[in-house]
Amino acid sequence: MRFALAVVFMLTLTACGEGPPPEATATATTPAPSAAEMQAKIAALPAPYNAASYEDGRTVFAQCRSCHTINAGGMNMVGPNLHGVIGRRIATEAGYSYSPALKAQSFTWDADHLQHWLAGPMTDIPGTRMSFAGIRDDTQRRDVIAYLMVESQQP
Repeated sequence: MRFALAVVFMLTLTACGEGPPPEATATATTPAPSAAEMQAKIAALPAPYNAASYEDGRTVFAQCRSCHTINAGGMNMVGPNLHGVIGRRIATEAGYSYSPALKAQSFTWDADHLQHWLAGPMTDIPGTRMSFAGIRDDTQRRDVIAYLMVESQQP
């Protein structure tokens, strides 16, 4: 249904002498990577993340979607956009107001820091405003970190 509406919209714009915006064309013509393609990207990660499940990581990340976006150019919500979080210095996502506890940190997000953070943010960095209790299961943490590694780097 959405696809049909998008096609009608683009045809209407074309008929009026207007073309669709470039990002609409790219989105409409570039299919999203399949789960199998994303799983192959996970297999290329360093151990132990290469043994993770993309689908399980996506399922675990559903808990995060109420506060975070992950797509390129996505908006900040209750939490910052996580696109490109791996390799990003903590508390530096543009347009997001971080707690003083996070601003006082000086590391760059990597898998090890995410392991500790996702186990319990308030324990890892006391004073954070992130009230998430954490992911207690090691396998679920591994899967969601692998998911972030590949998904947050997608265009």
